Amino acid sequence: MVAHGDMMGMDMSMPTATSTGAMSSSTASHSMDMGGMHGGNSCKISMLWNWTVKDACFLSKQWHITSNGMFAGSCIGVILLVISLEFLRRVGREYDAFILRRARLRAQYLNMPLSSSQTSTPGEEDTPKASSSTTPVPVTTGIRAPNCPSAGFPVRPTLVEQLVRALMHMVQFAVAYFIMLLAMYFNGYIIICIFIGAFLGSFIFSWEPLQLGKENDATSVTKCCG
Repeated sequence: MVAHGDMMGMDMSMPTATSTGAMSSSTASHSMDMGGMHGGNSCKISMLWNWTVKDACFLSKQWHITSNGMFAGSCIGVILLVISLEFLRRVGREYDAFILRRARLRAQYLNMPLSSSQTSTPGEEDTPKASSSTTPVPVTTGIRAPNCPSAGFPVRPTLVEQLVRALMHMVQFAVAYFIMLLAMYFNGYIIICIFIGAFLGSFIFSWEPLQLGKENDATSVTKCCG
């Protein structure tokens, strides 16, 4: 009787184990299917040259390309980002030129030549003119300021001017760094858009008079980070 009871207990337990295993297998299979579906919509990131459009991600998981229209908008945004970098470089050059012009005007005001009535000494009209053999003595019209650009001395920006220059450089550096990060995804379309933006930005904002001996963006080494 005991043996028969044990046999019945084993028979009763076997279907239970089998059903539990089946349920576990079904759950695992369902989990794999869900994981496969989720993996199909995940970001596709490659460190090799690629032409990925759908499911491409840039900089964060929120920038996830799910349609061709979204990718086209991203390409336009990249082009505008590179153009803005060239715009910031032009603003920096114009601000430096503004500092030089203001320093030159200040120096001209401080070194304004004296009038003829101020340079002549009392009684000069009554004294006879010097003979032609006498060497003329140059008249000093003033002392040139040490920071006068025309005298060849460099112009040192003030504290406020240097703060503005540093702020513009920081913004320029940040934009250039984001462009570099976008290029590191090795997406062919994005890299082509970076080249297009560089061309348009240079064409628009580097169209300025050229000066000999002055370095410009066309002749200098390409700057990757501002």
